[in-house]
Amino acid sequence: MTVASSLTERSSPDDAPPPRGSKRRVLARWMPPVLGGIAALALVFWLYRDLDFGRFVEGLRRAHPGWIAMLALTILLEQFVNGWKWRQILHDVKPVRTLRLTGALLAGYGANVLVPLGISPLVRSWLIARMEDLKMGTVLTTTVIARFIDGVVFALFAGLVAMAGQVPQIGGNLELGLAVAGALNFALFGALLWAMFRFRTLFAREGPLICRLFDRVTRWFRANGAALRGSLCEGVVWPRNRWRRLGVLVGAVAAKLVSSTHYLWAGLAVGVVLAPFDYLFLMVFAGFSLVLSRFVRVPGGFVIGSALAFELLGVPEEQALLMILFNWMLSIILVVGFGLVVLWQSGIDIRRARAEAEAADVRV
Repeated sequence: MTVASSLTERSSPDDAPPPRGSKRRVLARWMPPVLGGIAALALVFWLYRDLDFGRFVEGLRRAHPGWIAMLALTILLEQFVNGWKWRQILHDVKPVRTLRLTGALLAGYGANVLVPLGISPLVRSWLIARMEDLKMGTVLTTTVIARFIDGVVFALFAGLVAMAGQVPQIGGNLELGLAVAGALNFALFGALLWAMFRFRTLFAREGPLICRLFDRVTRWFRANGAALRGSLCEGVVWPRNRWRRLGVLVGAVAAKLVSSTHYLWAGLAVGVVLAPFDYLFLMVFAGFSLVLSRFVRVPGGFVIGSALAFELLGVPEEQALLMILFNWMLSIILVVGFGLVVLWQSGIDIRRARAEAEAADVRV
């Protein structure tokens, strides 16, 4: 037996080096978040370059645990309200318990924290579809409607903050910037909502050009375009009951109000009390920073936006950083912790959830 034949017999497909294309895909997927994370850390260190570490540690030691516990409760309460709002939208497709939807929301956010690729809507939609015997495309569309409504409500809060006239004054017109950003946000999400409901029937038919293009794209992924379009259109629903319609709007507003109290409780824990509109300003400014950071692929947009907003409000650096860290760390711990519990109770691990969600295996 020759050396060459011996090597051939001993080799296996598992021993072969990964193809070049897979390495490029991994680099293309992970390089932007890694570079963005480095840039975000550099910016945070620059913002807090004059931090008095001794005062920071002293503030941490004196932090009131009761207010921190209140912060943790309101973080979970916000997700519960979002789950209740989603229930109102999904009800005409199939009534689903609020706690189950809240768990799916946490599971989606938790998966996105562990695998920062923007897969949270896919994970939560796939999870509810699996547990409730629904089509994933149908559930996914209801999550999109909920997201668009959140965008409209967020724009209204931005307009309220801008019109209140209590925005910190800096170089340039921050009030005008918030008003314009809010108006653009309102127009964008309002138009997307209108388009979803206006073209629902058109998208379900076979003839239009947009449907043929959609079917051609889905064939690349070995999916049934017509069936997928049908499942997506089944999720374009609006509650028939007027109280549920009102509940969607009330839930969206209530979730934003609960979110704006997070820095209230974090501030009380370290001895900082701001004006009521300052908390709305923090929520709006940090929210716009989060959206912007997603476009430029820089993680930590909420943290950076919050740091800039606290600087505008004149909050001491040590207390501001503590408030941000309490909010951010508790959110991560609670979301990832409860999210993984939900996945575990469903008999799913994070790798399988990610693989299933990315494949978007819609049952037809």
